[in-house]
Amino acid sequence: MKKNKHLLAIVYGCILSCFTIYVLLDTFVIPREYVQVEKDENDDNEDNDGQNPSNDKNDTSFTDQVIITDNSYSDQNISITITEYREYDTSIYVADVKISSPEYLQTAFAKNAYGRNITQKTSEMAKNNNAIFAVNGDYYGARETGLVVRDGVVYRSSTSKDRENLVIYEDGTLDVITERGTDPEELAENGALHILSFGPGLIMDGNIAVDKNDEVGQAMASNPRTAIGQIDDLHYIFVVSDGRTNASEGLSLYELATFMKELGAKTAYNLDGGGSSTMWFNGEIINNPISSGGKSKERSVSDIVYIGY
Repeated sequence: MKKNKHLLAIVYGCILSCFTIYVLLDTFVIPREYVQVEKDENDDNEDNDGQNPSNDKNDTSFTDQVIITDNSYSDQNISITITEYREYDTSIYVADVKISSPEYLQTAFAKNAYGRNITQKTSEMAKNNNAIFAVNGDYYGARETGLVVRDGVVYRSSTSKDRENLVIYEDGTLDVITERGTDPEELAENGALHILSFGPGLIMDGNIAVDKNDEVGQAMASNPRTAIGQIDDLHYIFVVSDGRTNASEGLSLYELATFMKELGAKTAYNLDGGGSSTMWFNGEIINNPISSGGKSKERSVSDIVYIGY
């Protein structure tokens, strides 16, 4: 009898262990595609190397107006200038972006699919979507809650207490809202084109919205960071900082907010950071992404925010 009980305990323990392993794999490893996002047929140009953003490659009247340097891009609709700063013992990369229409501020999912554990490098997503410039997004796939709205479509409506979301409206306006109690369908009906869920908001109504003790979850005080801000109508800044190395300490949320306010941002929002922080421009990674092991390596993430056609 004792042997049978002991055997049953072993079997039960094995089953429990297997189930636990499966749950962990299902949550963090096994890809599950929920929605395949339809793309414009021009977006599937496999020959694009990320350096010719125009979908109409034969329109010489347009391409003749494109001016590209190592740190800038300009055409009749889009102007991008990349500047590297050295503040707080940290390398900080800033993209000053002006666009003629909000349609050029876009987002994309990894592998053009919404789902769990579907990831791709920022650089790969950027090239696949003919982007001129891109940064990592909110990495929605690392969490089971948080609003996910892209191109006016509500993919996830579950909310988390006190989390702040970034809303990008159809007219290009950025706004920071509190997630709990928010109806994403109603927001979409009222012009919310994209909603990203990470946070917190850094600057609201021109005022710094974080203090020196604020942080994201259990993250360290100084980190690689990614953020987006708005200076004026259709005028944005994207900020990515290196961190966690001897060469670059990283930024606290307060330092990031202070830096962006000094650049003129009236609204600013913290996107996913740490090893995810990546800035890509004209076919090249601009910053130095860092892996959890401290090595320079680009991480695969769920989504990007980008500028392109």
